[in-house]
Amino acid sequence: MLKNVDPVLSPELLKVLAEMGHGDEIVISDANFPASSVAGEHTLIRADGIPAARLLEAILQLIPLDQYDQNNFVLMEVVPGDPYVPPVWDEYRAILKKYEPNAAVSFMERFAYYERAKKAHAVVISGETAKYANIILKKGVI
Repeated sequence: MLKNVDPVLSPELLKVLAEMGHGDEIVISDANFPASSVAGEHTLIRADGIPAARLLEAILQLIPLDQYDQNNFVLMEVVPGDPYVPPVWDEYRAILKKYEPNAAVSFMERFAYYERAKKAHAVVISGETAKYANIILKKGVI
């Protein structure tokens, strides 16, 4: 047991975060994301039942985002014509502002997002049920 470490961060996830270097990316996916096929040979971590916003907050307490890349916090765009706007995005913005006040949210088209996610250091599949609730984080330096 460790002090001051959020319990949603499993030992496997803590290890992955520690191993990541500047420019490495991690995906926090919703429960609908094709995490296993996207992760491929990369690390896949299951965080069943844990909301994505909860994981995001725990992770951003430990790693900085890449200040040299404006696309360091990327969400999947809503497919054109789909009127759904994920309510969880407001939670994400509030968490981002709390831990990375100078960072901004950027968006990627769905299939481009999948391609970028395939190159990520790791994919964490959360228990998030909201659609379009996927996040790519690009790690910076301390």
